[in-house]
Amino acid sequence: MPTYSSIEEYPVYDGADLGVQYTQGQTDFRLWSPAASAVQLHIYSAGDGDNLIKTYTMSRDKQGTWIQQLEGNHKNEYYTFQVKQDGEWRQEKPDPYAKAAGVNGHRAMVIDLKVTDPEGWAEDQRPLLSSYNDIILYELQVRDLTIHKSAGVENKGKFIGLTESGTTNPAGLSTGLDHIKELGVTHVHLLPSFDHRSIDESRLNEPQYNWGYDPLNYNVPEGSFSTDPFDGNVRIREFKEMVKTLHENGLRVILDVVYNHTGQSEDSNFNQLVPTYYYRQNADGGFSDASACGNETASERAMMRKFMVESVKYWVEEYHLDGFRFDLMGIHDIETMNLISAELRAIDPTIFIYGEGWTAGPSPLPVEDQALKANTSQLVEVAAFSDDIRDGLKGSVFEHEDRGFVSQKPGMKESIKSGIVASTKHSQVDYSKVNYSKSPWSPKPSQTINYVSCHDNHTLFDKLRISMPDTSEEELIKMHKLAETIVLTSQGVPFVHAGMEILRTKDGVENSFESPDEINWIDWNRKTQYKPLFDYYQGLITLRKNHPAFRMPTAEMIQKHLEFIETKDENLILYQLKDHANGDSWKEIMVILNGNALNKTISIPKANWQLVCDGMRIKEDGIRSISSPVLTIPANTAFIMYKNQ
Repeated sequence: MPTYSSIEEYPVYDGADLGVQYTQGQTDFRLWSPAASAVQLHIYSAGDGDNLIKTYTMSRDKQGTWIQQLEGNHKNEYYTFQVKQDGEWRQEKPDPYAKAAGVNGHRAMVIDLKVTDPEGWAEDQRPLLSSYNDIILYELQVRDLTIHKSAGVENKGKFIGLTESGTTNPAGLSTGLDHIKELGVTHVHLLPSFDHRSIDESRLNEPQYNWGYDPLNYNVPEGSFSTDPFDGNVRIREFKEMVKTLHENGLRVILDVVYNHTGQSEDSNFNQLVPTYYYRQNADGGFSDASACGNETASERAMMRKFMVESVKYWVEEYHLDGFRFDLMGIHDIETMNLISAELRAIDPTIFIYGEGWTAGPSPLPVEDQALKANTSQLVEVAAFSDDIRDGLKGSVFEHEDRGFVSQKPGMKESIKSGIVASTKHSQVDYSKVNYSKSPWSPKPSQTINYVSCHDNHTLFDKLRISMPDTSEEELIKMHKLAETIVLTSQGVPFVHAGMEILRTKDGVENSFESPDEINWIDWNRKTQYKPLFDYYQGLITLRKNHPAFRMPTAEMIQKHLEFIETKDENLILYQLKDHANGDSWKEIMVILNGNALNKTISIPKANWQLVCDGMRIKEDGIRSISSPVLTIPANTAFIMYKNQ
């Protein structure tokens, strides 16, 4: 038996067959656990209960792995591994590489993946994407979208609820899938939809809720989103049906992945099968905690890096996913993120990768090695969220009463301008005055995700209500529209929080990760109530898609074609997109952003301008002509206009 003085001495397995390899004639199991003195494989007839079929003693093999071959057809049987280390038998756990699992993910499952393919799966194709700059992201939680009775969806809160077309609210307006199509976004970003541990899948008749940022089985879809969590085949087939339907409707699919920590620490699959290896340690030898969830994984270690790379490749190849959003990406090392990017783009160069360029606490990984927003220039085709523009627009997410540019707070102008140029270098942005980043951090616009709200923290409407308590709903809606107008007309990749287009609220709850449906759901009656708001956002998205000036692909093009017009007003921004920017049919576009509580009268270059956005509606063929060099912009309003002479 080999002995190791530290985990750094563990051999690295270079094969591609960890986990289970199934055929009708035999099934091969392989587990990497170098320091184990013995390993057992337990075979069960079901995913839970007292139904052990047989226990096998596995054989030590090369590079720290253990193997077992079973003759015959073992399809749909369940299994666990159990490791003996330091004289102690540890807990039975599913295979970290498990592709299927039983109820609550406690046992892995031997599966024939071909039988989970929906009809026509082999012909499934990604919708066309010419450039990352054409992406418009729409972040939703599977359950939130369809659980409210007004959704008119039969399979409420399920993967296949997203496949239903023709669904409407009581007023006959589209909901669910048809609503997303109608809005015009390009990518659906799904909050964690892999197998997470907080929901008891055996009690789905009882209301339960969790966002899913507590990973259990990374390569298995979440059972509570399926119609039958007890049969490991069902969740896989239904996830594929969802992806296929979204693709058929012109929508690409992003999966929110949480490789930075596991839902358990000491008792996790990783830790029970290979103690301490997959995690970083603090000075005392315990779990370091940059995730603020009890542990953080060690992406720089060879077998964790291998796991992450092979996991995302599996999701792309088996589930046809189009990209990934990395939770707390700053916990991962730059080398691993670049390897993931290279491996995925080798499969398909249009796969999109982005993440949160921060940690939730200090990490033992050196800052210069972390995939942080500030290190984006070292990341290859990996984008990061801009908290600069997010908090610049509405105020700090950590200070509930804080306000931003759209809610009349002075001092946010340069933060907004930095977002408008997608965090790239621009001579007219004073980076010393940007709220968080004191220098441009993005080498090109497609590496910046611009947003004002997401699942975290308050919805935009709730944030504005809390920070502007004496303001009428009418005025709050104007601020709401101004904020999202800035996001959807800025360079970079815009990100839309699902439901904000119908003024989504969570009744003031900030961190709703385990709040009930009544807080988290999208109430589709609000589409009827706020239909003009929906129409406005739909028009903005169409405008962005029709006009490449808003989607310039390089920092150099932005520097050449985007010019700010100086104003002394802290809450007024004017800029032009000049000279048919990025081949746009419009020669000159002017965007005017008034974040003041008062109307503002300004001077503009004298020309025959066509107003296409007046803060109330979008009309590409023109709302009215403007030829006067003096123009009054209403409070809390964006104007967009163009000229072709």
